[in-house]
Amino acid sequence: MKTRIERGWVATMNDELRVYADGTVLLEDDRIIYVGPASEAPAGHADRIIDAQGKMVLPGLINTHVHLSQQLGRGIGDDVSLLTWLHERIWPYESAMTYEDSYISSLLCGIELIRTGVTCFAEAGGQHVAAMADAMEELGLRGILARSIMDEGEGPASMIEPTDQCIARQRDLMDRFHGSCEGRLRVWPACRTIFNCSDELFLRTKELADQRGVGVHAHIAEIPDEVEFARQTRGATTVAHLENLGVLGPNFLSVHTVWLTEAELDILAKRDVPVSHNPAAAMRVLGFADVPGMLDRGILVALGTDGAPSNNRMNLISEMYLAGLIHKGRKLDPQVVPAEAVLGMVTHKAAQALLWEDEIGSLEVGTRADVTIIDPRTAGMLPTHDPVANLVYAMDTTNVSMVIVDGRILFEDGVIQTVDESAVLAEAEARAAELVRRAGVRLPHRFPQA
Repeated sequence: MKTRIERGWVATMNDELRVYADGTVLLEDDRIIYVGPASEAPAGHADRIIDAQGKMVLPGLINTHVHLSQQLGRGIGDDVSLLTWLHERIWPYESAMTYEDSYISSLLCGIELIRTGVTCFAEAGGQHVAAMADAMEELGLRGILARSIMDEGEGPASMIEPTDQCIARQRDLMDRFHGSCEGRLRVWPACRTIFNCSDELFLRTKELADQRGVGVHAHIAEIPDEVEFARQTRGATTVAHLENLGVLGPNFLSVHTVWLTEAELDILAKRDVPVSHNPAAAMRVLGFADVPGMLDRGILVALGTDGAPSNNRMNLISEMYLAGLIHKGRKLDPQVVPAEAVLGMVTHKAAQALLWEDEIGSLEVGTRADVTIIDPRTAGMLPTHDPVANLVYAMDTTNVSMVIVDGRILFEDGVIQTVDESAVLAEAEARAAELVRRAGVRLPHRFPQA
């Protein structure tokens, strides 16, 4: 299958950040075979020609932190503290999930990801990885799956397992699903938080990741209570303690990473630790990560959405907008976290954070045929005097025109191409109500009931 995307504004997001005002991208099966000016594009037969005149052609966007299995819990965690969110809402919800719940939740989440231009994601950890894999195979998305592991602490009894069992489950999931779906799926181990993971589990998880050539996905330094917990139980704050353990490195994805000392920021820079910044989820309850300080130190920062009960929107486009604004306001400096840096956080920088930069995150010859096409011709995005700025500060989900993964079109002209979206929505609505009831989650009545 050969596809020619022509006459578009093409942002390669390669090492040179090269842009072609009148560009052509040629896809053959699951790979890119040409990127460059239309005038130099090789002639020849194409099974499909996509006219991108007036449109923007980007590498597929990458979401570095999402919870597929939490999609049916949208709205159950609003306006409460993180510990209330965990103990009274999310852990009961997750404990009550079945394979079928996780499958439908993953489909629903995947649909939202596709509609927002995402072609690849990193799942933070759920209980039914097989269900996630089945859903992603059906949708056609690329991603990293993970199982949430805990071996101590106050988590739900059904989710806390002996350390040996945690590691054995991780190995089994890698054996079963890593490299599946024609290479679109990978599996990483994921330590939930320092509240629920022993030092032995962190050490053995990192050892397993190193052996398998993958990364570790972990929630780090989310709230002051966590930092104080680490200080009291480990003798040092979270990042300082993980440094003492020797688990930090380029394959340790540190998510949120809000409550850090200057010395801990220096540690992340020294160890080349990538950070997944989730602006909306952080502002709801965690705080403001020092992203300008991270960028000043050369720390790799990528963007994620977190899960539906944390953010409500699995919309990476919204996260771009927030990331480009909130740090300017906090620092009173309009030049921090500029638009070009934000665009990098969802393309080539995100690919580096996920150890996948050799195949995704940029439009280059030989990389995977993952492409997102944006149509800026709406009242909310035109005119485009500065295309990069418009992508960050003006783009909306309605501007997403086409999403391609491995050369296969997943979304076109407002329609998901791989699953029956209306059937998924109906099933998700029914299952979500039953799941929350079964979990015993009690939500407040915000207004008098008639």
